[in-house]
Amino acid sequence: MRAWLLSFLAALSCGTALARGVSPYLPLNLDPEMERQIEQVLVLADQPYLTRPIAAAVVWDALPAACARDEALCRSVERYLGRYMQRAGVTDLSISGAVTDGAERAIPNRHGLATDSAWEASARVYWQPFDHALLALGGVAYDGEATPTGSLLSLGWSFAQLDAGFRDHWLSPFADSAMLLSTEAPTMPSVTLSNYVPMTRFGLRYEAFLAEMSTSDRILFEGGYTSGHPQLAGMSLSIEPASGWSLGFNRIMQFGGGARGGSSLGDVLDAFFNPSGQDNVSNAGEPQFGNQAASFTSRFVFPGAVPFSVYAEYAGEDTSRGRNYLLGNSSLSLGIDFPQLWRRFDLTLEASEWQNGWYVHGVYQDGLVNERRVIGHWGADQREPGDGVGARSAMARLGWQPAFGGQFALRGRVIENASYSAVDYARGYDLTLSYARPVGEFSVGGEVYAGRDVFGEDYSRVAAFVRYAPGAAGSAHGVTPIEPAARQRADGAELFVDIGANMNEVRIDLDDNLPRTTTDREAAPHFGIGARRSVTAHQDLGARIEYDDIDGHALLGVRALDYRYRFAGPIALTGFIGAARYDLATPAYGVYLGAGAQWRDLLPRLDLSLDLRYASKVARDDLVAGDPVGGRPDSFYDIASAALYFSFRF
Repeated sequence: MRAWLLSFLAALSCGTALARGVSPYLPLNLDPEMERQIEQVLVLADQPYLTRPIAAAVVWDALPAACARDEALCRSVERYLGRYMQRAGVTDLSISGAVTDGAERAIPNRHGLATDSAWEASARVYWQPFDHALLALGGVAYDGEATPTGSLLSLGWSFAQLDAGFRDHWLSPFADSAMLLSTEAPTMPSVTLSNYVPMTRFGLRYEAFLAEMSTSDRILFEGGYTSGHPQLAGMSLSIEPASGWSLGFNRIMQFGGGARGGSSLGDVLDAFFNPSGQDNVSNAGEPQFGNQAASFTSRFVFPGAVPFSVYAEYAGEDTSRGRNYLLGNSSLSLGIDFPQLWRRFDLTLEASEWQNGWYVHGVYQDGLVNERRVIGHWGADQREPGDGVGARSAMARLGWQPAFGGQFALRGRVIENASYSAVDYARGYDLTLSYARPVGEFSVGGEVYAGRDVFGEDYSRVAAFVRYAPGAAGSAHGVTPIEPAARQRADGAELFVDIGANMNEVRIDLDDNLPRTTTDREAAPHFGIGARRSVTAHQDLGARIEYDDIDGHALLGVRALDYRYRFAGPIALTGFIGAARYDLATPAYGVYLGAGAQWRDLLPRLDLSLDLRYASKVARDDLVAGDPVGGRPDSFYDIASAALYFSFRF
């Protein structure tokens, strides 16, 4: 630990001479049209971002590369950023009115906004007296709630920016959900230390924060309950060792509150970095220090003729088998984003699935909530309070910029809770259609939002809005225009599909009181689809999804890191790590890794590969009829396989 800290401080000191000042943050789920344009710019500029809010300086630096792909988009974002480039100004001002009907439900990711709210308003102004200090005042308000979201004091440098106030945190690469921390609930007051310019040749980014949650009256303490404000500590670390690919790790911990407060810093750090020994123990009683969750995230940008990014999040509400690096009560999310389709369209597809136990806790019996809203995935607000049932969700968003101007967006969501719950849930869904266009110094538009919740109740909300948008129809005043970067061809970028066979066996551990068994070896089909790009003269990075039939059940393997080293001849060596989903009575999840060899160009654009693969401690809890009763609460599967397959490149 000491060696790591010294290395980190050395990296900070090396960056001081070239450090920039603090940067304001761009809005998060407050200006969806412009936020979508910013996401498009970052993908087109080969920026694999993993967390939000995004610093304005990051987007400004990405504009030259994005201009080579879409100059009109680049100029639109450039004009928007102009409002952040002065000493003082108004960055956000929006007001909307709505007609509502039906049940009251949280609108996903809207800072706690409910479907029955007849109005919503947000605003933010800032003053930056010098490069290393910035004061922002802002807020979000709607029926029954007002939060000073965006009000914060920022001090420091690009490698160490300290933010104190109501700063949002979104610990996921996904646009529509985050398992650990999102904007589903109102913003919490916090103190955050982070960097927005990556450090070292590995592209290190970090974020550490401490936040205060809303009052909870159901905190278990000494056989009774205590009331108070639980604390939420969080950390995010990520690397970008090569252009277009990033890998991140996130952790949050809920602790303290009422009579449980007053823990020493040492106790907090012990629980935070040793959750299996100090926190997430098997007993749900008071020996637990707090309530933790962790995730691994990745994003890969494919720089092809039709660019896109693929991203994944593998998260756990607990640890598994007493090991800090194994996640228990897991979730897996996958997404793909096309920032440009046929010039006028864009498309985003995302899906998530999580096991039981998320956002509920034996000590913090209100769960991971702030002002009655779950702080993570919006789908967990679609169930009875305290019901830790697993669920799956999906989202599709289609954007269109018509020739007559403005932006249309059509978004659909589906949420389905697992059937083993004592509550008879229905499948929930919603649909949103919005349109916005600039009119002078403003952006005006409307939104229709309607759906049916998991209790079978309908709801709808029709809203009209006006947003302040200076410079929307012209260049940003007083800002030096960005010069487009030279258009470059994506050398070494490949798409491919795999077809072949696998040989596998499964080691099954159902309970400590039952003998472990191993299945007979058997052969089955193997399929895969992936993308890769060259990062050096001999090395490639990519991402891949694989499908195998294992002992009569589907195994979905996600290669978040798919590495290949090419020798001078046709031989290449490969390695990967990611997550696996095993389709049993309820889904089981575990770590997925392996290595192999490849003969490239056996025929033109045809490769032959042999991989050895291992899905480790693939776990599910015992929840349905037929599962073991009375012993350990979870079952484990270790899956070993070899796959021989052809890869067709295109």
